Amino acid sequence: MPTKAPAKKETKSASKTKVIVYSTPTCPYCHVAKEFLQENKVEYEDVDVSKDQDRAQEMIEKSGQMGVPVLDINGTIIVGYDREAIKKALKLK
Repeated sequence: MPTKAPAKKETKSASKTKVIVYSTPTCPYCHVAKEFLQENKVEYEDVDVSKDQDRAQEMIEKSGQMGVPVLDINGTIIVGYDREAIKKALKLK
C-alpha cells in the first residue's frame, strides 16, 4: 500500500503525457522520432504495426493514414516525423 500513493503522485506530475508511436522496424523516420522522444526524456509506447494488425487498424482509424510513423500525443495525432508539431504537442521549447 505505501508504494501506491507515491506512484500515483508521480504519475500525476511526471507521466501526465501519454505518447504512442505507431512504427515499423524498417522505417527510418520512426527511428528518428523515437530518438527525439528519448533525447527529450519522453516516455512512449512503441507499437510495431507490422506485427500487430489490431493496433495497425487503430492507427488507421486515428490518423486516416497507413504510413508510419504516426504519433498520438495526448490525443493529438501527428503523421510522419514533424519535429515542430511534436515539440508543440509535448510543450517543449
